[in-house]
Amino acid sequence: MLSKHAFLEKHSGPLLAAILVVISIGGIIEIAPLFYLENTIEEVDGVRPYTPLELAGRDIYIREGCYLCHSQMIRPLRDEVERYGHYSLAAESMYDHPFQWGSKRTGPDLARVGGKYSDEWQRQHLVDPRSLVPGSVMPPYAFLEEKKLATYNIAGKLRAQRAVGVPYTDDQIANALHDLRMQAGLEMAEDFEGFEARWPGVATPTLPTSKTITEMDALIAYLQVLGTMVDFDTYEAENPDNLR
Repeated sequence: MLSKHAFLEKHSGPLLAAILVVISIGGIIEIAPLFYLENTIEEVDGVRPYTPLELAGRDIYIREGCYLCHSQMIRPLRDEVERYGHYSLAAESMYDHPFQWGSKRTGPDLARVGGKYSDEWQRQHLVDPRSLVPGSVMPPYAFLEEKKLATYNIAGKLRAQRAVGVPYTDDQIANALHDLRMQAGLEMAEDFEGFEARWPGVATPTLPTSKTITEMDALIAYLQVLGTMVDFDTYEAENPDNLR
């Protein structure tokens, strides 16, 4: 075996041929299943597309470059799981275009930040990060509270997402502006039962809470949904082989 290895090291032609054979075999093994598998991502209960308000907030998150300092992928390593929570599942980002896994953590991972703090905490943190986290290097985003959220093309955003595979229904697209205003607490919407049917489990204010919807409202809605869709106690009970 060693003599054959030495032969390859001394002759570039056979070495190149051997490399191509190995790469071809590995490539076929990895690529072939994609031709007959409908989906390579496991289905997980609870994972749903973003609501119109959450999707608008995600666009602001991307626009402001939040992903440059915050990742959204908890790796299955003990120190990561103990610090941030259950490791990330592929299904959690199946409706993200583009996904926000990231690789740099100037700030903490945000994959499980939803519900960890109140809306008011998130608002104050965005306005003045050091008022809550003295050592923070995060820049302030107080201006988001002064900018009215552009909602004129929210239905178009949902249609664009559906074009790349996100399963938004015609009903969700047709009622996108109505549902955004309702979730934001801008007014009492008429079609409350319709909202519940379109977005099961999504909470809405019982009374109007604001006169306008700001970019800050949308961004907070997005942050508050991160990591909240999956019941991990149920997931681990149903998938004992995946226990960390």
